[in-house]
Amino acid sequence: MGTDLLSAITGAVGALLKVFSVYFIFIAFFAFLRERDHKTAPPKTRFAVLIPARNEEAAIPGIVKSLKEQSYPPELYDIYVIPNNCTDGTEEAARAAGAKIIRCMRPVRYKGGALSQTFRQLLSSERYDAFCVFDADNIASRDFLSEMNNAFAAGALACKGRRVARNPYESVTADCYAIYFELFNRFFNRARARCGLSAKIDGTGFAVSREAIRAIGGWKTETITEDAELSAQLALAGIRVEWAPRAVTYDEQPNSPAASVAQRMRWCSGLIDVAKLRLPVLFARRAAARPSAKNAANWRRLHFDSFMILSSPMIQLISLIPAILSPLFDLFAGELKILPAVAVLSAAYVGVSVFAAALSVAAGHGLRRMARSALAFPLFMASWLPILVASFFHRTSSWAEMRGAPVRTRERSAGYIR
Repeated sequence: MGTDLLSAITGAVGALLKVFSVYFIFIAFFAFLRERDHKTAPPKTRFAVLIPARNEEAAIPGIVKSLKEQSYPPELYDIYVIPNNCTDGTEEAARAAGAKIIRCMRPVRYKGGALSQTFRQLLSSERYDAFCVFDADNIASRDFLSEMNNAFAAGALACKGRRVARNPYESVTADCYAIYFELFNRFFNRARARCGLSAKIDGTGFAVSREAIRAIGGWKTETITEDAELSAQLALAGIRVEWAPRAVTYDEQPNSPAASVAQRMRWCSGLIDVAKLRLPVLFARRAAARPSAKNAANWRRLHFDSFMILSSPMIQLISLIPAILSPLFDLFAGELKILPAVAVLSAAYVGVSVFAAALSVAAGHGLRRMARSALAFPLFMASWLPILVASFFHRTSSWAEMRGAPVRTRERSAGYIR
């Protein structure tokens, strides 16, 4: 009776996992289609570029400089730094670099809170058509705003650019992030762009139109992963996030495993919180408005895809059930065999390493320089599961300072965990 129950539970969970796996694998195949760029359009969109910053005195000149050197007409955009909870000279460094300052008038616990106060100030006028968001340790490609303008001219209401690691080759940890971003860019965002779904707003380097912000009732994120929450809000409103692969954001990554775990704990914790907030609404198919959906079918597709993405943490947690029960079932049946399991794990390790090496080459990284990281990448990916499990039981609920991840290219002060 016990083995029958274990078999039934394992079979049911396995069937659920197959449904999710088939869905995401099917979408991933669209990544092999040729990437599409938006046609070049005359400069027209008026941008407000927003940079929340906490204790980023050393980093802030770099992002402001890259934005001041954009190929886009300077009269069509303004750069705002939003210093909050700073104990250093972030504001003075931002002013010296040429940015304008927006001060938070109330206490801020997380980046979304700083952005919420900023949007309340900027939306009161009609000065800007769209808003771009960066982190203080980012660098924007020279054509970032031009590419975003092309997307908005083509009808986009929200747009995500390509995110790449700013500091590959500095450490195995940073290299693994570089490979991970290439994986995400190709098989998540590029694939979704080709099949008519939304790119995911992950981290920074994205833009949203005034119309989109108003459609979702203003910037009202409640979690520490404002990017994932914004993606869900846009899906509920029927707003598709376009993909702009030539709008590149160079994003600095941790160099130490400890800093990486802390960062990903924050990401997982925030995604779980977003799922708790938004999944009930998505499941009940309730949305406050659908102003920009071309038709009901398009809205349903965005809605369903968002539901599947936000369900992923729970599905990954459930995936542990067959992983635990199957060996128990084999043990009770007297069929537990160690060597076949080791062979399967070894084959998976080799396969993921080869795939990581291929992604490194595709991203333009030298294979010789990334070989060690390609071998470490399977462990990097496998570490997501225990981090996720830990996040279910001990979630990060507020911003913390990121320490222990020194960058050799320059000095930097402690900032947000991103």
